[in-house]
Amino acid sequence: MLNEEVRKIMSKDPVVVHPDDLVHEVSEMMTRKRIQQIPVVENGKLEGLITSYDLWKMSIQHPEGSKNKVKDVMTKNVLVIAPKDKVGTAAELFIDKRFKTLPVVNLNNELKGVITAFDVIKYVFKKEYPNPILYKEVLID
Repeated sequence: MLNEEVRKIMSKDPVVVHPDDLVHEVSEMMTRKRIQQIPVVENGKLEGLITSYDLWKMSIQHPEGSKNKVKDVMTKNVLVIAPKDKVGTAAELFIDKRFKTLPVVNLNNELKGVITAFDVIKYVFKKEYPNPILYKEVLID
């Protein structure tokens, strides 16, 4: 079950932002779309990840920071996973490092998608319970 490749369950067209995007606009987008982590991409290549935690830190350290750019506050040293890596590897990383989102990149650091802890939970749940009752509308693709 966890030996499937990440590319089988990852989100292939994630929301992304550019390093020069304004933080306050990204924050509004995160709130509107209910997203906590967004890959930062320039010319198809992963530059980092901006998280709700990054925004929270910035708001405390720079309360006047409405003109800050994503590149000023994003996390640059991001753990990534490859499309052919196993879902079990992603699960281990989520458990060990307490991440919620892993960018999926190829050998050229081009973003191919993202996998979240919820993607793994949903995948395992659907394998065990193919016909959910309580959360059918949430789990069925």
